[in-house]
Amino acid sequence: MRLLAPALVTAAVLLSACGTTETPAPAPTEPAGGPVTVTDSRGKEVKLDSAAKKVVVLEWGEAEIVASLGVMPVGVADAAGYKTWNVIAPLAADVKDVGKRNEPSVDSIVALDPDVVIMPEGRDTTLAGQLEQYVPVIVTKSSDASRNFDRLREDVKVIAQAIGKSAEGDELLSEMDTALADGKKAVEAKGAGGTPFVMADGWMEGSTVNIRPFGKGSLVSDTAEAVGLKNAWTGEVDAQWGLGATDVEGLTAITDPKTVLFYAASEEDVFTTGLADNPVWQRLPFVGSRQVVKLEPGTWMFGGPKSVVHVAEQFVKAITA
Repeated sequence: MRLLAPALVTAAVLLSACGTTETPAPAPTEPAGGPVTVTDSRGKEVKLDSAAKKVVVLEWGEAEIVASLGVMPVGVADAAGYKTWNVIAPLAADVKDVGKRNEPSVDSIVALDPDVVIMPEGRDTTLAGQLEQYVPVIVTKSSDASRNFDRLREDVKVIAQAIGKSAEGDELLSEMDTALADGKKAVEAKGAGGTPFVMADGWMEGSTVNIRPFGKGSLVSDTAEAVGLKNAWTGEVDAQWGLGATDVEGLTAITDPKTVLFYAASEEDVFTTGLADNPVWQRLPFVGSRQVVKLEPGTWMFGGPKSVVHVAEQFVKAITA
């Protein structure tokens, strides 16, 4: 299974441990200054000698935020995978790969002599302790299906403070809010407010297609609803990511002919290769009405503000076309 997504990474750890694609330009707007103290998601005060310039990041959403704020990480977990799944804030070619997201290499991280390591809550707490023997560690919230936009704002502010980019962090969030407001206006102007949607990705397991709906509370659902759409998926989802699980038969619960299906497939596209000839799939309302929209490859569903804008712009474009 090639799909790489936070919920799957988290499970593995528990078992073992605006349509733009511009390259984020370095924006040295603040001097290094004196010591910096931030309080991370653990409630722990993390003290840095100065704003961090050499940063290692162990999750892609946080890597995107750091890069978006004009500080290119020196190391990222599964940097090659990031380049496939998140194109909105590209990594420089010389960013080092520090291992898998669910199993990063402590030796590789320490060898980079970073000022700080940023990692998400939910990873193996042993790892944070191991790393803190050598380097300060900031743990972000990463996702919370009960308050994902507020959580994202908090993560951006903590990261921005740690790397001396607080003003840039505020600007990044302001740009996201403006894009969402503009998107909602466009949807309303088209008379498309309240359009039902389902968002999903999927993968093959043998000959079976597994489908993962993004339910209410997922960051992508919050994004869609912020521009005026309505999530039609009412199946059970997890409390952290807002993700569900179903097969093609489960999608028959969607009966509203106005429903639009959005899906992501940056690698294998099971919605065309695995389902195209499936008779149940062919009878689904959004298939019959040709309301099936594939998001651009490299659209990351669990990213930072730039990913939110990237997702929102694709939703709005499809709904108002």
